[in-house]
Amino acid sequence: MALTVVGSIAFDSVTTPFGEREKMLGGSAVHFSLAASYFTDVRIVGPVGDDFTETELGLLEGREIDTSDIERVPGGETFYWKGSYGFDLNTANTEETRLNVFGEFEPKLSNDSASADTIFLANIQPSLQRQVRRQCSSASFSALDSMNLWIETARDELVEAISEVECVLVNDAEIRQLTDQPNLARAARAVMEMGPEVVVAKQGEYGAALFTRKGFFALPGFPLEDVRDPTGAGDSFAGGFLGYLDGEAGTVDESKLRRAMAYGTVMASFNVERFGTERVAELGRDEIESRLEALRAMTAFEGS
Repeated sequence: MALTVVGSIAFDSVTTPFGEREKMLGGSAVHFSLAASYFTDVRIVGPVGDDFTETELGLLEGREIDTSDIERVPGGETFYWKGSYGFDLNTANTEETRLNVFGEFEPKLSNDSASADTIFLANIQPSLQRQVRRQCSSASFSALDSMNLWIETARDELVEAISEVECVLVNDAEIRQLTDQPNLARAARAVMEMGPEVVVAKQGEYGAALFTRKGFFALPGFPLEDVRDPTGAGDSFAGGFLGYLDGEAGTVDESKLRRAMAYGTVMASFNVERFGTERVAELGRDEIESRLEALRAMTAFEGS
C-alpha cells in the first residue's frame, strides 16, 4: 500500500504562552506525512525554495518518507507562516504569511506518486485539488481538507472537488460555513449529498466526529497536562487517520474508520505536546499503541 499527500511544505515561526520557535519545519504536507509514516509508505509532493536544506530533508527521510517529488524552485524561498496563540490554543493569530514558491505551485506527480492507493489533498486551491485527483485516477480512497478562504472565494470549485473524493476532513466550523447549516449532523449530511461517503469534522481539543451513510461516531480529544503548540494538529490527525486506513488491507468499512479515528486522535495528541514536528518525528510505535490503549480505556462504556 502507498499514500501520497500534496500540500504545503513550510517554515513556521510560532509563539505560544509556553515558548516560541523561529523558522521550524512545518506545513500541512509535512505534519501529515510524519504522522502517516508510522502506518504506511508515504510520498510527499510540494514546493520548496533554496532555503530548504538537507537538515529538513533529512528529518523527512529519517521517517522513510519518499521526498523525490518535492519540487525545488531555484532562487525561491519556502512558504513562510508566522503566528501566535494565547491561552486559548484553539485560535491562531496570523501575523505574517509569505506564500513564496507556494504561490505559483503547480503539482507535478511522478508515476509512483500518481499511482498511490490513497491520496490526501491537503489545504490548497480547489482547482489544484481537482488537478491532482485527475492525475491519481487509480486511487481507491481519496480525501481532502479545505479552509474558510476557499469556501468564501472558490465555493463552486470546492464543491466540485468534494464531489470527486471519498472523504472530507475539515473542521466543524468550515462544514457549517460550507453548507449554511448550524447543526453539525445536518451539515455533514449535506456534504455527503455532494458525493463523499465519509465526512470527518475536526473539533480541536474537543476531538473529532465521523459521519457516514451508515452512522455516526465521535471521540474526545486525548486529555493532556502539557500542551505546547497546536500547529499542525489537524494535519497530524489526518495523517494518523489516512495512514492507518492505507496500511490496512481490504475494504474501508465502519470498523476500520472508527479505529482510524482513534489513531488520528492519538497522533494529534502527540503533535501538540511539543513545538512543530519535534514530538511526532521522534515517536516509537510502542508509544502510539500505548496511548491508543489509554484512549480505548478512557472511552469504554459498559451499559447496565
